[in-house]
Amino acid sequence: MLASSRHNVNMVVKLAVVVLGMFAFGYALVPLYRQICEATGINILALTERDVPGNSASSKGASVPTNTQIDLTRSITVEFDANARGPWQFQPATRSVVVHPGELTTVMYEFQNVQNRRMSAQAIPSYAPNQASMYFTKLECFCFNQYTLEPGEKRSWPVVFYIDPKLSKDVKTITLSYTFFEVGGKTPPAPVGV
Repeated sequence: MLASSRHNVNMVVKLAVVVLGMFAFGYALVPLYRQICEATGINILALTERDVPGNSASSKGASVPTNTQIDLTRSITVEFDANARGPWQFQPATRSVVVHPGELTTVMYEFQNVQNRRMSAQAIPSYAPNQASMYFTKLECFCFNQYTLEPGEKRSWPVVFYIDPKLSKDVKTITLSYTFFEVGGKTPPAPVGV
């Protein structure tokens, strides 16, 4: 009985040492991660205050790393198109932008519910040429969600995107087209050809 009790105490001590070791490792992981990121430059969030633009130390010669993922050797024109299926005013704030592959870009779209009732809607994107869809990455887009607008309400929503530098060099222009339609309501039928 005494040997079993002693064995239990030894086991509890060993487990307590393991728990304390795990806690110490977890506690030390954050500073260790910051040091690795600062040394390798892989995480801009690890920059110290002296490296941030606008600080007095940075104006004395310290440089901020640039995004090496941007292909400055070529430009792509991105055209924006807006189609509304239903009673909406829907348009891009700008019709086109010229971007470098890898460059983060934000474009705004403007919406207005012109009906005298509350309406919910969503947008569906399409791309031309179709092959561009695999290389067009949206980080933020109104097309991810449904939106409800009150009668006469106007809103603007962003599209934040970049184009993967792996896109074929033959592609010089991409058209991003959105169709905005009412969700759960009456959508006018598609026109019928005669």
